[in-house]
This record gives sequence, C-alpha cells and structure tokens, in this order.
Amino acid sequence: MSFSKWIGASIGWSFGGPIGAIIGLALGSVVDAMADGNGGSLLGDRQTKTQGRTTYRTQPRQRPQTQSGDFEVSLLILASVIIKADGKQDQNELDFVRQQFLNMYGKERANQAFKLFKNINNQNVSLRPVCLQIRQMMDHPSRLQLMHFLFGIAKSDGAVTEDEVKLIYTIAGYLGISSRDYESIKAMFYNSSDNAYKVLEIAKSATVDEIKKAYRKMAKKYHPDKVIHLGKEHQKGAEEKFRQVQAAYEQIQKERGF
Repeated sequence: MSFSKWIGASIGWSFGGPIGAIIGLALGSVVDAMADGNGGSLLGDRQTKTQGRTTYRTQPRQRPQTQSGDFEVSLLILASVIIKADGKQDQNELDFVRQQFLNMYGKERANQAFKLFKNINNQNVSLRPVCLQIRQMMDHPSRLQLMHFLFGIAKSDGAVTEDEVKLIYTIAGYLGISSRDYESIKAMFYNSSDNAYKVLEIAKSATVDEIKKAYRKMAKKYHPDKVIHLGKEHQKGAEEKFRQVQAAYEQIQKERGF
C-alpha cells in the first residue's frame, strides 16, 4: 500500500486546517482528489465558521480521537521545523529522522514517510497555527510524545543548540505543555547532576517519600499504554520515556541509599 493511500485511511482531524493545507501541498493531486467537493478541507464539521473566516474553537466540546496518521503527519511537520532551527539542515538530523521512521514503521512505510517529509521540508511552515491545531485535537500524552521526538532530533547531531532549545520551548508553549513537563523531557537529553530530579519533576531537596510519590506519578504519566491508540509503532517511543523515568528513579535511589 502506498503511503498516500495508507495516510488517507489513518488520518482523522489532520485532513483540515493548517495541517491539512501542508499535507495537501506535500501529496499534491492525491489529497486534492480526496478533498474535491469539500472546499479543500476534509475536516468539515470540526471547524467553526466565524464572520466569513475559518477558525478553531479554543475549547472544543469533545477532543476527537487522534489516529496514528494524525500523530505521524504532526510529527513530520514539527520535525521539519526543528531541523531548520539553526539555519541549516544537518545530515545527522536527517539521518536520525529516517532511522526513527525505519524503527517505527519498517522499510517500505518509512521510505514513503520520508518522501512526504522531504516535500513538507520544502515548505515554509507557519508554526503557531499548526501547533494550535495539534493542541486542540491531540491528547496530552501524545503531545508529550511529540516533544520527546523533537528533542531527539535536536540531540542527534551531538548537541542541542540554543536556537533549537528556544524553538522547542516555543512549540511546547503553543502545544499547551507545562514548563514542568517541558523540563522533564528536556532533562532526558542532558547529563548533569540534577537531571534525574528534573525528569521526576522534583527538587534535589525532596524527601524519600516525595521521591517515591513523584516516581509513581511520572511512571503513570509516561506509561506506554497512554498512547496505545497511536499504534505499536508509536508506543516504542513512549517506552523510551518510561525507561528514562525508571533510570532516573534508580539513580536517585543509588545516590540516596534507599
């Protein structure tokens, strides 16, 4: 099955709004044909018309289920933004994206996804509208998974630049990610004496009971089952976050001796 056919079967809310427009340009006539007769938008009744322009409700009555394809195209678009954050496209970052696709999707689907990614990468993405659409439509655990992937891209060339950190921080704000969640995920990609505490979202002065409570809370927040609706391919990334929470707790246990 071609990627365009697969994506048509596994995307829900992404066929509309700013993300739908980006997909439309990337897939060309395929999406044009699918959108024919629907005003170029396949989101339809998930948008609200106000004074002759299309806008998103700031507080949707009910968030639609994010499907695997919704997460995937959101990931592709945000990855293309991060790769260009420092004004150049590093080959290590491109290789990291390709390898992640291979790990998640297998060779055939990864090759198709990377073709779409390159077409997206040639576009000038308006970041805020894209992130606001994701924020409205995507559940919180899936948005956390997007953040983890973006830091992975930034770190893939050996170091996260200041430009990349600023951009990911901006994306986190647009996505409705709290500063504590942002710092927790960020800490997973740095080596410092207090990073284990940051991963668990606690201070170094925390008591043993507070540490244990924080570990239970974070293990629940980052449990792979939180993104089971995205499919097994995206649960793998969630498993990595979960392992890092466990590693942070074990490190503190060893340091504190409990």
